[in-house]
Amino acid sequence: MNPRALIAEDEPLLAQGLKGALAQAWPELQVLALAGNGIEALRLAEAERPDVAFLDIRMPGLTGLEVAAELADRLNEGEPVPRIVFVTAYDEYALKAFDLAAVDYLLKPVSAERLAKAVGRLKAQLAAPKEDLTQLVSKLRQLMAAGPADPPEGALKMIRAAVGNTVRMIPVEEVCYFQAADKYTSVVTRDAEALIRTPLKELLAQLPHERFRQIHRGTVVNLAEVGAAVRDAAGRVSLRLKQRKETLAVSRVYADQFRQM
Repeated sequence: MNPRALIAEDEPLLAQGLKGALAQAWPELQVLALAGNGIEALRLAEAERPDVAFLDIRMPGLTGLEVAAELADRLNEGEPVPRIVFVTAYDEYALKAFDLAAVDYLLKPVSAERLAKAVGRLKAQLAAPKEDLTQLVSKLRQLMAAGPADPPEGALKMIRAAVGNTVRMIPVEEVCYFQAADKYTSVVTRDAEALIRTPLKELLAQLPHERFRQIHRGTVVNLAEVGAAVRDAAGRVSLRLKQRKETLAVSRVYADQFRQM
């Protein structure tokens, strides 16, 4: 059976260009679909289960890295795992991160020579024993951990959030968790919820790193508010909070940091 691929790229001309270049470099490869954003890429990857996914790092909705992490979280043990090739326009830091995680990448504009090398690697990988979910998660964890390790200067101490028609100043240590909600971010304390317009990614960079950790694409938790980590029969981890009834799902990519709890 011919190998099958998904291309996720928000620039239509670049997507068509990569598809055409792949037709030359790998004629037997069947391109199943072109996704124009991260949400569509995740839906198609989950539905079609391609052998290879070419994921643009920066796309609307979800980044290529978020698509890969979310897909890994939805796969069950033993299910086929796609080979991931990230496509990026920059930069030196990102390329070093990909190299360290042993993840293949293509630098825009994609040259015929570099694409041929990637195709050669993919053919060899597809002919070898399939990569399992544990290996994929390990690579993604390395990529996500490759960001700046130092705490931000002047870490955020107060959150200015809307509660109904009023504005409340919330000390960050009182926040149990933050959760992305459409165009807003929910700020959840022990006894209330509020909304802010700051995107979760931007907010995370301002929070004290020793206290707050991302546990899912849309969730950042205050470690001091975590009472226990629970692992179900499928190996999925969720967190029980000390002062709230709900539990918080932990993505496979972030689950290792709660293994000792």
